[in-house]
Amino acid sequence: MIEAARVALDPAPRQERMLESHAGAARFAYNAGLAHVRDVLERGGKPEWSHYALRRWWNQAKSVLAVNKETGAAWWPENSKEAYSYGLESLAAALSNWSKSRKGQRKGRRVGFPKFKAKDRAAARFAYTTGSFGPVAGDPKALRLPRIGRVHCMENVAKRTDGAMVKRMTVSRHGGRWYASLTVERPDETVRSLPQGGAVGIDLGVKELATLSDGTVIHHPHALKSNLRRLRKAQKTLSRRMKGSSRRRKARDKVARLHARVAHLHARVAHLRRDLLDKATTMLARTYADICIEDLNVAGMVRNHRLAQSIQDASFGQLRRQLEYKTIRTGARLHVIDRWYPSSKKCSDCGTVKAKLSLNERTYHCGKCGLVIDRDLNAAINILVAGSAPETLNARGGSIRRARHDDGATRHPVKREPSGGEDRVSLGAVAGNGDMQVTPF
Repeated sequence: MIEAARVALDPAPRQERMLESHAGAARFAYNAGLAHVRDVLERGGKPEWSHYALRRWWNQAKSVLAVNKETGAAWWPENSKEAYSYGLESLAAALSNWSKSRKGQRKGRRVGFPKFKAKDRAAARFAYTTGSFGPVAGDPKALRLPRIGRVHCMENVAKRTDGAMVKRMTVSRHGGRWYASLTVERPDETVRSLPQGGAVGIDLGVKELATLSDGTVIHHPHALKSNLRRLRKAQKTLSRRMKGSSRRRKARDKVARLHARVAHLHARVAHLRRDLLDKATTMLARTYADICIEDLNVAGMVRNHRLAQSIQDASFGQLRRQLEYKTIRTGARLHVIDRWYPSSKKCSDCGTVKAKLSLNERTYHCGKCGLVIDRDLNAAINILVAGSAPETLNARGGSIRRARHDDGATRHPVKREPSGGEDRVSLGAVAGNGDMQVTPF
């Protein structure tokens, strides 16, 4: 099992300067490799841009490229070779994504040709993949970074990596603080007992983060919105500073801190959001044996500029990602419902589907059976029914094709099963990974 553990570092001033130097070395190698690839392309050649090809080129060219122009001395030995390798690895991945995107072999939106990284805009980051890096024996709150030395950590690293092998360590700076992300490999855990909470449907939203089919509501902290006024003022100050100046750098650091701040000076937006998602997903994975969620098209949802900020602040993708690996740990089953399934428009009592349902209608009113229910709760119940239904055919024996009636609503057969079981929706074929694919209506 591959896991990730992220810890905050507490480097000394000298170590912090060395961390910045390593991040700058990774950025330098990235830009140098990109200049080499562009030069070959402009001359009509076909450059090799795999990671290993770029490393071979770097080993031949570093003695000339990484030289102090004033003293003429080579400065590349000052940093670990892993920093330069990480920069070239990032460049190889960027070029590969661009090439696959241009050929139509990559999903998602088009990826442009890589651009040079600027010091004041690029994220400070580098990684270790080989060498003696990782936890320090006998010191649970320390990490060993080659060329930098022992760096104190803000939490117990040994507890996070107990019994695991550290395969990779990525060091990065966010909001003025340095972090180390450890990729660890540990033996597969044996699930002792399945959660006893049964099945649950989850409807995600921007007003409330999640509404469960049993009535439980996970409130949205609105971490970014609560501190937006102070951010606007800091952004305005930053825009007035001259590019490359010390005052602009200080203003940029202040904006970075404010982006991570919420409610008071010591609480951070990223930490608040991460804490809520960690606790919510852990509770769900430990409580319920079957968890049903929708396959939301987040990239398409953020195109609505009125809701884009709230949608991104909710981190729907992060919530699903955490559920995917936490359910594996607890033995719970995660069912992903097709994004075209009309969970909000469908009546959870009689099955009638409304033709239209505006976003400002927070209470669902069924014109056929008279059901009045909270909109999100109604959607969560429908998601539960769709995700927990084992059949691949319509349980009521009717056609799955769209049918319009005089009132404009879409209706489906209401014939009950002989056993009088609960209503179920029409499901398509079960995917190979076990997820239930719902036929769109």
